[in-house]
Amino acid sequence: VKADLERWARKYVWWEPPQRAIERRSLLLCQMMQLGTWDDVGEARRSLGDDALRDALRNAPPGVLDAKSWSYWTRFLGLGSLPPPRRPLP
Repeated sequence: VKADLERWARKYVWWEPPQRAIERRSLLLCQMMQLGTWDDVGEARRSLGDDALRDALRNAPPGVLDAKSWSYWTRFLGLGSLPPPRRPLP
């Protein structure tokens, strides 16, 4: 699992060191759900389980997933009523 996380971190959160991206797992998995290949997401589902993806959506950083991806993944993972995260206004 650790090797997979490092590989995904390099691929989907390329602007941070892999260890930092792994520590921010919600960001990593949301980036994968937004930009990733079906094969990579499928591998993550098998390796980490759907609960990890659900948790990532529940803790998603604002703006990582576009509306189409948010709609798809929340429905696919049974979280259809989960509202997208919002950036707080100053």
